[in-house]
Amino acid sequence: MGEFWTRKYAPKSTAQIIGQDSGINLLKNFVNNFPRKKACLLYGPPGCGKTSSAIAIATELGLELVELNASDFRNAAGINSIVGAASKQMSLLFKGKIILVDEIDGIAGRQDRGGVQALIKLLSESAFPIIVTANDPFASKFSKLRKSCQMIQFEELKYDTVVKVLREICTKEGITFDKEGLEGLARRADGDVRGAIIDLFILTRIDNKLSKDELEILSDRRHVVGLIDGITRILKTKEVAIALSALNNVSENIDEVLLWIDENMPKEYKKAEDLARAYEALSKAAVFKGRIRRRQHWRFLVYVNALLTVGISLAKDEKYNHVVKYDKPSRILKIWIYNRKNLIRKGIAEKLASVTHSSKKYAFKETVPYIQVIYRNNEKFRQELNESLELDDKEIEWLKGSPE
Repeated sequence: MGEFWTRKYAPKSTAQIIGQDSGINLLKNFVNNFPRKKACLLYGPPGCGKTSSAIAIATELGLELVELNASDFRNAAGINSIVGAASKQMSLLFKGKIILVDEIDGIAGRQDRGGVQALIKLLSESAFPIIVTANDPFASKFSKLRKSCQMIQFEELKYDTVVKVLREICTKEGITFDKEGLEGLARRADGDVRGAIIDLFILTRIDNKLSKDELEILSDRRHVVGLIDGITRILKTKEVAIALSALNNVSENIDEVLLWIDENMPKEYKKAEDLARAYEALSKAAVFKGRIRRRQHWRFLVYVNALLTVGISLAKDEKYNHVVKYDKPSRILKIWIYNRKNLIRKGIAEKLASVTHSSKKYAFKETVPYIQVIYRNNEKFRQELNESLELDDKEIEWLKGSPE
């Protein structure tokens, strides 16, 4: 995609960040007065400028920025090894340092094993100011973290602010636009300027034009296409508009779409460089999908769709002309075969779990194999088990089979 616009037009200084004057001033005071407070927590909706502000301030003050994403190390060990090291080691350039722990929401899922507590401990010990960002820090699990940080709120960007940013990009990129199209795109963003910039990039890649009618590409669901047709459009085309709309009416969920693309992409993309770029886009889509699941930030669907469609489509240098038969993901088939194979065993395990007061998982893995050996070699035990568990004919035949 070339230099993506969210990076190309990221604010280079705090003066370029609009709509967040109060938050910027508080953030500057926090850094300048360190260590009065060891950490601050920037919070606000996605795309409002939290991360950009931290980066811009580090640049203005001539400080090294260590940028870390919290979702990449969600337990205590990861926090201590990565954030802990960054918070105590001197800058390689022998100058000051700001540590940015981005998207702290990412360590609040089921897999978080002491991550929040470990971070709180490090905040008090850090030799450098730590800036933490979050979309919503008011969950109960963040209560101690909030007490350890200076809270700085970033407001949802107003509609006219988003319009101004989009208009400036259009001017610099030589994009012609009508007022209704630009304003419509800004309204769709719902305060997320990053999402709006991504949408603008996608819509104007073909002819450098933006109109109200072109917004329909993002939401037109009049034509119903099958999953294979959608995958074909993505893998065969290099036109942004065609790729972007490929999944608009595919009824399958994102998980299945990811599996289909993963299965068939190597069949289509024969150049190693094309395949590497395509897998990079696919992996980023999977990351955003995971964040949606953990945090319920459905606005990230914009990024997932853009990466799965345009990202993969433009990963190839040129279109491939060979004919490819796209197949159902083998992973789904393997799961189906495994589930069918173990369906009877699962039923027996459930019955055993209820009478032995153990978990179904334990009964499935540990008890059933042991029971099967005794069942095949002890007639009295076989009769008693048939009666006590009320085994049906298929379950009896399965237990008579070879032990696993």
